[in-house]
Amino acid sequence: MKTQTLIVALVAAGTIGASGYGVYRLGMNRGMQMQDGNAPSPAADTAGNMKTDAAAGKKVLYWHDPMVPGQKFDKPGKSPFMDMQLVPVYADGNDDSGNVTISPRMQQNLGVRTAEVTTGKLKQTLEAPGSVAYNERDVAVVTARTGGYVEKLYVRAPLDPVRKGQPLAEIYVPDWIAAQEEYLSVRRMQGQGTEALAAAARQRMLLAGMNEDQVRSVESGAKVQPRFTLTAPIGGVIAELGAREGMTLMTGAMLFRINGLGSVWVYAEIPESRAALVRAGNNVEVRTPAYAERVFKGRVVALLPEVNPATRTLKARVDVANAGGLLTPGMFASVDLAPSTGASVLLVPSEAVIQTGQRKIVIVDTGNGKFQPVDVETGAEASGQTEIRKGVAAGQKVVISSQFLIDSESSLKATTTRMSDMPATHDAAAKTHQGIGKVEAIGKDAVTISHEPVPSLQWGPMTMDFKLPAAGLPNSIAKGGAVTFEFRQRKDGQYELTGISLAAQTMPATKK
Repeated sequence: MKTQTLIVALVAAGTIGASGYGVYRLGMNRGMQMQDGNAPSPAADTAGNMKTDAAAGKKVLYWHDPMVPGQKFDKPGKSPFMDMQLVPVYADGNDDSGNVTISPRMQQNLGVRTAEVTTGKLKQTLEAPGSVAYNERDVAVVTARTGGYVEKLYVRAPLDPVRKGQPLAEIYVPDWIAAQEEYLSVRRMQGQGTEALAAAARQRMLLAGMNEDQVRSVESGAKVQPRFTLTAPIGGVIAELGAREGMTLMTGAMLFRINGLGSVWVYAEIPESRAALVRAGNNVEVRTPAYAERVFKGRVVALLPEVNPATRTLKARVDVANAGGLLTPGMFASVDLAPSTGASVLLVPSEAVIQTGQRKIVIVDTGNGKFQPVDVETGAEASGQTEIRKGVAAGQKVVISSQFLIDSESSLKATTTRMSDMPATHDAAAKTHQGIGKVEAIGKDAVTISHEPVPSLQWGPMTMDFKLPAAGLPNSIAKGGAVTFEFRQRKDGQYELTGISLAAQTMPATKK
């Protein structure tokens, strides 16, 4: 069965050409040597001696080897060319050259399985690489609201974690001292209209840059506070540090930039060809190598309108809840997106589709052991199923195993039919080839010649049979003689001599 497996693989791949010719001729030579006993004899008159296949219940025209379709046999048996059984050709299988008829017994031997064309929604999946980044909407900036000095710093390095309300720095602001003294002086005054003066003095403290908490601290303490402590407005990490102990503060100077880690953004790289599958609001699952056992839930918030010219990808911004702060910016992530399910479409198993490069084909089971290759137009593919847009209908059955062998048999059958339909002048116009060789044997219908290489066919040296010319062999031709000859290929695939004569000089014996 090794030979059969090799030939089926070569036919399915469409590679039986110049390289496959040697295999074909090897089988022909083997077949000629086996004609004497074990192999079935060629059919002499297939039209008038039809037999019945008991398993299929149909009339059999003849049996043949799919690898050598031109040779016909009048009874079943093992092929003389290949290590496989002959295949029957039925009387009702000639209407369509593309159809293939296979008996139930042969279907079982080949392992033919079918699946029904169904209607459903294709659940597509999309996995994309990504990276973790800060959530730029969860940011707080602490600035100097007036001039002063940094006397003490509690956070000294970038990326230090901080909690909400944690002290960041202690600052001294001379301008705030004058505003506080004015306010406290007004509060000590008694008399009508002092409340309005106190309110105005309080407002001047706010205008000087003090916040409400600092003003309330002065009100409750009832004394001047020359130093104030800045605290973190949110929890997170110090993304940027602009303060140092002893430095002079300028109004508006950035002291701390804090990024929260309660949620992070994951930028997923979406292939340009699949960008239409991603929509804002799609739920996603995020995984990282650092926490392989954890699945982080997120949601697509935007598909950024920019294509990377190097990778041809778009970035999808995914908002991911970051419980425990496990995800940190710069981490690699794998993002599983679940695109929205579309309308119902025709679906077949992906293994049923044969892709030849220019065509996409499925083998349809038309019933009663008949199979037909059909061109289809495919759509999206996911989860082992392929969308079919044109070519088949719901409820039909398609072949999902051994379809390559059936497609090859269909192609060979169609080729044989086309050759049979050619006019008789084809043989006369067939190209002839020249060769030099030695006569090994002379039979009733053929002569065996061991010949040198034939450049026009890219043949190497070999021994093979040629059909006798219509006028027969010249009397001068005998076994062992060196000859020059011309031959052509007949429409049944065999080679026939068109002329033969003795060579000018004796040719050395060819090694077998």
